[in-house]
Amino acid sequence: MNKPKIIAYLKPSCGWSMGVRAVLKKYDLPYEDRDIINDPVQRQEMIEKSGQMLSPCVEIAGKMLPDISGEEVEAYMLANSIVTPNTRTPDAPTNQPCAHELPGAAPMQFHR
Repeated sequence: MNKPKIIAYLKPSCGWSMGVRAVLKKYDLPYEDRDIINDPVQRQEMIEKSGQMLSPCVEIAGKMLPDISGEEVEAYMLANSIVTPNTRTPDAPTNQPCAHELPGAAPMQFHR
């Protein structure tokens, strides 16, 4: 099976981005990991290609999937016969928000 060209516009440590990486790794798919936090050029490219500002965005064989979780990337690839099912377990949750978006997440308060 030919492996498609994949460009993933991701944050370095966000839960959603880690889920996308985990799914691509699960299927041994090579991809370009574009850092949208530390590289404003990559962020601007993502916005122009996807038409919106939310991430992750994953471009698979020219098809842009905006604001998508790893779980949704996997479903898209399976539905479009880009990958075949396998029983490997992803090395990170595939549908989890960034830590600051989790319920109960609050800034840490330090007392002097």
